[in-house]
Amino acid sequence: MSNKKQSEDNKKKKDFQWKEAGKTSFIWIAIILFTIYFSSILSGNKNNEIEIEYTEYKHYLDDGLISKAVIIDKTFHGEFKTAQTLDTPLGIRKDVLKFRLTIPFVDREITEKWDSAGIDYSFQEKSIDWTGYLLNMLPWILLIGFWFFMLRRMQGGAGGMGGIFKFGKSKASLWTSDQPRVTFKDVAGCEEAKEELSEVIDFLKSPKRFQKLGAKVPRGALLVGQPGTGKTLMARAIAGEAGVPFYSLSGADFVEMFVGVGASRVRDLFDQAKKSTPCIIFIDELDAVGRQRGAGIGGGHDEREQTLNALLVEMDGFDNSQNIIVIAATNRPDVLDAALLRPGRFDRQIIVDVPDYKGRLGILQVHTKKVVLNKRKVDLKSLAKGTPGMVGADLANIVNEAALLAAREKKRSIDMDDFEEAKDKVMMGVQRKSMVLTDEEKETTAYHEAGHAIVAIKTKGADPVHKVTIIPRGRALGVTMQLPMDEKHGYSKPYVDGRLAILMGGRAAEMLIFNKMTTGAGNDIEQATQIARKMVTEWGMSDLLGPMTFGKKNEEIFLGREIQSQRDYSEVTARMIDEEISKIIRNAQRVSETILNDNQDLLHSMANSLLVHETIDAKDIDKLLNGKKIIRRKPKTNKSNNGKLITKRSNVGKKKSEPIKSNGKL
Repeated sequence: MSNKKQSEDNKKKKDFQWKEAGKTSFIWIAIILFTIYFSSILSGNKNNEIEIEYTEYKHYLDDGLISKAVIIDKTFHGEFKTAQTLDTPLGIRKDVLKFRLTIPFVDREITEKWDSAGIDYSFQEKSIDWTGYLLNMLPWILLIGFWFFMLRRMQGGAGGMGGIFKFGKSKASLWTSDQPRVTFKDVAGCEEAKEELSEVIDFLKSPKRFQKLGAKVPRGALLVGQPGTGKTLMARAIAGEAGVPFYSLSGADFVEMFVGVGASRVRDLFDQAKKSTPCIIFIDELDAVGRQRGAGIGGGHDEREQTLNALLVEMDGFDNSQNIIVIAATNRPDVLDAALLRPGRFDRQIIVDVPDYKGRLGILQVHTKKVVLNKRKVDLKSLAKGTPGMVGADLANIVNEAALLAAREKKRSIDMDDFEEAKDKVMMGVQRKSMVLTDEEKETTAYHEAGHAIVAIKTKGADPVHKVTIIPRGRALGVTMQLPMDEKHGYSKPYVDGRLAILMGGRAAEMLIFNKMTTGAGNDIEQATQIARKMVTEWGMSDLLGPMTFGKKNEEIFLGREIQSQRDYSEVTARMIDEEISKIIRNAQRVSETILNDNQDLLHSMANSLLVHETIDAKDIDKLLNGKKIIRRKPKTNKSNNGKLITKRSNVGKKKSEPIKSNGKL
């Protein structure tokens, strides 16, 4: 309640400041406008007076044409009885009633002449021309006001000189209990992570229960996982479950171009947290500020290291009475400094892994609550099975893309066709219907993809073929998609050998049918070479070299990536590695050639079906295996203005095999 009241008071204070600032600005604007208006009136009156010569004045005086006059310090301000036409240096002025001139002196003789002419005259003392002063000072006033305004803007709008030093203030966003809550119900999957973090929630809710037993709850928890797995959402759910203030910021928010700003922001962040305990501090992308010290190209003591040192000191300086939990998230735990991971700081590393089937189903159920579904036609279980290896962000993207596709087709609800198209779009890329290939290129692509599919079908233990298409998607102009039946976390050597044979199946089909090589197999060969090299140098799947690893990786942690690999083997071993890689790939190619030679009829049948239908799925493949033809309804045709029939069709293009997406790395 105190936090809620404090937030309301701060809000009222801000509103009050804005109201006061608005009133003050309005008053000053009104004063300036009134001054300008009044000055214009006065200056306008002065401008109506025409300055004349003394000889002209005597002429008008003798003729009795002057009715009134005011004498101010030797200046005669007169008024004609009737409007006159005057010849001035600026030209002839008509209908002139007022004039002025400077008289040398005023004596009795002059006043007698005024009396005889019937002039109603009076004398006045010269007053200070405040209008002129204001008009002269107005530009300077405006300039000074603008300077003060820009100064306050640079100070963050705060009053006083303290605003100049706001560079060192924390940029953390504060989430309080009165704001929309995120709970564990909003986070599907990650059951192990939820159980691990429930201890933190219990401590924040009832810390005395732990303190009575002398237990110390971990000061920090590090969420580790791939991008998009829901680490940030998990941290917000912890704050929502505990019902405590939640300070959130990114690791990049600490680092600035000014020296010492990052360390100052760390200290200010923890000072704010200490005032609102119990609370949670969440630092996203911790690797931006927590990388290993002295591991850069030049080593040294840079600004990032100062920030890290300040973070280490603050985390180590907690008292048992201060109920502050620090939660951080990263997808690069290997680059973090060892001091961060020691007991007393980030005691626990909680893995937020890629979701399994149950996790994906739960994530889809959470995200589909916000959209309009056709529940009769949508099978979320089938969709969850067909998306292995996808994280929460990918699944959320599929749901959103399906909603966009349904809206584009002006549907009232989202059906399964929308989800399938959205899944293909996310996994394989967007259809490139504008690309038109020749019949020869289309035929080559069809046999290439059919070669991949047939080798996959005839290889024991390979993942089932889900879909084959020659419609260009993304950078690929033809795709053979396989989806595993079950979750895979490791791969056997027969499976990897089969994968290599499937990759070489496209090239083998081209050589078998057309007896020529094309560039369509470039990506397949690249993937096959990478897998074969890992088999020899990392996985120990070479009979010749045995269970050994070759090549020590050197990583520059400051850069965050591997930039070189150190050779820890001789030239003879290097030659053996190259020969073994070549041997493995050639064996895979021979296996694929044998399979396609034994199934040429199926190869022709599948390629012809692809040329006709452009896309075939698992049901269509079963029909081809049983010797049946694929029969589909003819595409709808529309008549154009000239009466010709227009058939909607897709184009095909360049081949690129898509690797299996799963939890393992292959």
